[in-house]
Amino acid sequence: MEISKIRLYEVVVPAKKGTIESSEIKKPLHKLSQGTEMGWSIQFDELSKILISIELTNGVIGWGECYRGNTMEAVKQVAQKFVGMSIENIIRQQLPIPYTRLYDGFECAIWDCFARLKQVRVVDLLGGAVREKIKVGSWSSHRTTAEVGKIASNFAAQGYDCIKFKTDLEDDVAGWATAIKRAAPNMKIIFDPNERWISSAEVKTRINALKEIGNTLCIEDPIPRWKIEEYAQIRNYSPIPVVLHVSLPYVDHGQRVHEAIRALQHQAIDGFNFNCGLANFQKLDHIATAAELPCWHGSEIDLGIMEAMYLHSCAAAQSCEWPSDIFGTLIRSHDLLKQSIRIEPPYAFLPEGIGLGVEPDLEAINKHLINQAEVLN
Repeated sequence: MEISKIRLYEVVVPAKKGTIESSEIKKPLHKLSQGTEMGWSIQFDELSKILISIELTNGVIGWGECYRGNTMEAVKQVAQKFVGMSIENIIRQQLPIPYTRLYDGFECAIWDCFARLKQVRVVDLLGGAVREKIKVGSWSSHRTTAEVGKIASNFAAQGYDCIKFKTDLEDDVAGWATAIKRAAPNMKIIFDPNERWISSAEVKTRINALKEIGNTLCIEDPIPRWKIEEYAQIRNYSPIPVVLHVSLPYVDHGQRVHEAIRALQHQAIDGFNFNCGLANFQKLDHIATAAELPCWHGSEIDLGIMEAMYLHSCAAAQSCEWPSDIFGTLIRSHDLLKQSIRIEPPYAFLPEGIGLGVEPDLEAINKHLINQAEVLN
């Protein structure tokens, strides 16, 4: 059963007004360099995403979604390699292409297509679901202290019990935590400095204040990741769990699976945020499960196809206990699905049906389209 056609759709889907940061704050969140632009200089929703449609000779179609910031030319080159291949001969746990930021998009499409061909769910290819609903959290970027209480209470009213914030040294995280405790007493907080709290001394200062307030679930990537020995020192000091984000799409930053093992060897962390495709997430889940540590699934504030892939990964993962970053529909103006993922906070539900269990909305895709291509056998 050969791949006869691959269609590529490049889209730009902006965030809903007010969902990223306070109006007086301008702190772009795309951490990677992009072309001639340095990291932290582009807001994530300004970058395009490329959707992949793989069609077999019998008409079965599978869908994938690339991370933001890939080029159509690069994705098209990979598509040319896959066209004409038998999908049943492709080793799904190790595709015959280098690991780059476009790898997981093709993996998503190939697994969806293969699962639809075999009339099973993607989660069944991962060994079956250990859960049908996945804990998820809410999200915001940098905010003024005056705003965070209202934001948290709005999410709490929807049913969320956890909110994740992007933060740096300028942010008054203790002030945020205090405001949230007043406005939404049952809301837990994940603080994600993205390595920008710089030093263990800065981290300890914040921990000293946050531990007294008592509503911080964990701190993710507080200092530069190469300081893994300092992570261990912070963990020994902190009553608040310390988490390492292993994000394999950050291949330019050298992030690899073995970072999880290294963190365990140094006794440096209390849990993980894993972000990657299906096969690698299962590999990382097995590491966390063996270490008896929890994880959650990270994201890049994605669209519906990729978030559906994340849900299948989470459903099959024993260690995936903490609230996952599946909140694209809270932030983006459209998920480009005919029917959105079912979310009843604080849970998202595994999509029903074969493959990923979701159907792209071609009308919505065309409204957000900036480029497209087709690769034929």
